[in-house]
Amino acid sequence: MANNLSSGTKRRRPIFEFIGWIPAVIIPTATLLQFLEALTSDSVEGIDAGTWVLFGVANVCFYLYAEKYRSPQTILGFLGSAALDFAIVAVVLVRG
Repeated sequence: MANNLSSGTKRRRPIFEFIGWIPAVIIPTATLLQFLEALTSDSVEGIDAGTWVLFGVANVCFYLYAEKYRSPQTILGFLGSAALDFAIVAVVLVRG
């Protein structure tokens, strides 16, 4: 009996759907924490805007590479994180 992933169907097993949500929640949450720290701290010293630009570009590229344009996991995980990455850059540039 062939499993769902090797049979050529696009149906995924529920465990893989769940696993896909883990980075889709963790990565933007971690980025949100850095964004909030940048907004509320006395200084943005030590937050490198260049690093966050690179993270943002990488997240957009990963979204395009994954080719799952309507998947909530890729939208939240990659594009949500990219938006926060660029928001961090904006905060650093404004406050720095």
